[in-house]
Amino acid sequence: MSALAHLIVRRRISWVVLLVALMASAAVLGLGGTTSSTATGATAALPDGAQSTVVVELQERLPASQTAPALVVFSRDGGAQLEAADITAIADRAGALEQLALGNLVPPPVLSDDRTVALVTVPLAASNDVLGTADTVAEIRSIVRAELPAGVQAQVTGPAGFTADIAKVFDGANTTLLLATVLVVAILLIITYRSPWLWIVPLVVVGLADRVASVAAGAMSNLTGIPVDDAALGILSVLVFGAGTDYALLLISRYRDELRLEADRYVAMRRALVGAGSAILGSAFTVILALLTLLLASIPTTRGLGLACAVGVLVALIYALVMLPVALVVFGRNIFWPFVPRVGDTPITDQHTVWSRIGALVARRPLAVVLGGSLVLALLALPLLGVRIGLGPTEQFLAKPEAVAGQETLARSFPAGASDPVIVISNEVDAQAVIKLVSSVSGVASVVDGVVGDGLAQTEVVLAAAPGTDAADQSIRDIRNALLAVSNSYVGGAQAQALDSAEAQQQDTYVIVPIILLLVFTVLVFLLRAFVAPVLLVVTVLATYLAAMGASWWLFMNVFNFSAMDTGVPLLAFLFLVALGVDYNIFLVTRAKEEAVNSGSREGMLRALAATGGVITSAGILLAAVFAVLGVLPLIALAQIGVIVCFGVLLDTLLVRTVIVPALALLTGDKFWWPGRVSESEEKVVVGH
Repeated sequence: MSALAHLIVRRRISWVVLLVALMASAAVLGLGGTTSSTATGATAALPDGAQSTVVVELQERLPASQTAPALVVFSRDGGAQLEAADITAIADRAGALEQLALGNLVPPPVLSDDRTVALVTVPLAASNDVLGTADTVAEIRSIVRAELPAGVQAQVTGPAGFTADIAKVFDGANTTLLLATVLVVAILLIITYRSPWLWIVPLVVVGLADRVASVAAGAMSNLTGIPVDDAALGILSVLVFGAGTDYALLLISRYRDELRLEADRYVAMRRALVGAGSAILGSAFTVILALLTLLLASIPTTRGLGLACAVGVLVALIYALVMLPVALVVFGRNIFWPFVPRVGDTPITDQHTVWSRIGALVARRPLAVVLGGSLVLALLALPLLGVRIGLGPTEQFLAKPEAVAGQETLARSFPAGASDPVIVISNEVDAQAVIKLVSSVSGVASVVDGVVGDGLAQTEVVLAAAPGTDAADQSIRDIRNALLAVSNSYVGGAQAQALDSAEAQQQDTYVIVPIILLLVFTVLVFLLRAFVAPVLLVVTVLATYLAAMGASWWLFMNVFNFSAMDTGVPLLAFLFLVALGVDYNIFLVTRAKEEAVNSGSREGMLRALAATGGVITSAGILLAAVFAVLGVLPLIALAQIGVIVCFGVLLDTLLVRTVIVPALALLTGDKFWWPGRVSESEEKVVVGH
């Protein structure tokens, strides 16, 4: 950091560095173009090697089997029976759909036994062109609603309907998410700095970092072949803005401190960059390493999320340590107007701030603070005892889309699984044995022969249970157990894919969580040259996660009325909370170690709390608000991640990092740094000139 500071923060050099950084950013954005999802391929979101994944791969060998049917469900308002004129009109609508159907053939409508629902199946060619499928479904919806009798409604569901509605969810959603994130960051920076223009510098720098990071993530995805989906691109922007602004807050806070001690702003910035740089580097690389653990995940798009976000944090780090310092220093001291720091102003560590007063209160009874804080965290974690994991396909959206409503209408009069049957692929010679075995399984409503070709046979199985329910999952397990007697038989379809993904995500959690904890601990040991402090810090981070999960689950049940927590949420929430939560550990404890060299362990921690309490609070509130913005996306999983990380960061910022951790450090004293040693007699390294 010292070498970097002396290289870029110099008179007549900083302007050049800033111009080069701006031109390089423009070149990347100009040559890279816009970034879009690279998650093409039917198996991108499916776990490697799972039966449902194998089914998708084998279906490519079957003629006319790769279809994504649109199911049109006709019914009368109030659930009344369809009249003869209604059925005639429905048959007419089915004929009008032939122009869009695969082979220009639409089977006649199927009427339920109670005559309340009619089903028309429109076979469509399966395609990775999500937007194309969405356009086709929109056309189907327009056609089927034309010239219907009064009181008759048409709803489009099935695989094509769900694809279209999910595409609608993300249509412009990332732009909305980006604009909301920028607005939140801008407002909080204005409140933090109380300056008419200081906030513009970090916002522009981080905004450029976000755009460059998106292009870099897309390039890395194309280079490695790891797919990146739209959800990953949205989370990437949130993470870059959150982490990048945190780094900016820390650097600017340290720069302001140094300007109170040094008349030359270049020297002040060099000292600030060296002083804050190690904490920013340690924080960023902890987050990057934690994100890269997702490369061990069994689902390709989860690996893509880890890759994209790791690239994003790296880009945010580069912009925070290169572009931001030179941008601040070239505008001079008056960029802080109207609160311009002057030489001779009282240093932040000696000011009587709210955080110095909190430190004094903690110092009086540190044991009581630790016990009281631990009790609060334990109480918040209690609701986890009743947590339910796993959302069904119809429970993924904050607002019910047409595909979900259509499936519910269909389930009233047809077997619940009729909208999306289970698919069994086997050798053609075993097809009849498969039908016999599957028909004997409890929970199977019907079994239908499918297409054959290339030595393979496809069998469609309709379950009695609704998709996503425990009963449907158990039926799939029972079918697989029954087919153990038939070699090379695989059970797939959307319901089996959801089950396989849930089980894979659970297994990934068991593997990745311990690795993340080990990485965080190792980085802290390396950075602090201590053992006791990293152990205590990792314990506090883990406790914060459990408390945030428990409190959020209570909110999900009692405020948001969510039926369950999405399967992928615990792992991703753990990743973001632990990786980002350790930022504040590093910001506080590295400053405490620096202050302890001249003041001793006890006074050093109190001075560090006084110096960093404000910036950590500002950074935490900003990061929490940025993750809360995920709620603008109408997917429950992303909203849940946003709530958990938002609550966890606030809890970490306002209680754990600024109260419990200082109390632990005060209780352990010099042992906090064991086996290292920090004392007043140690030589302090002075940076600057």
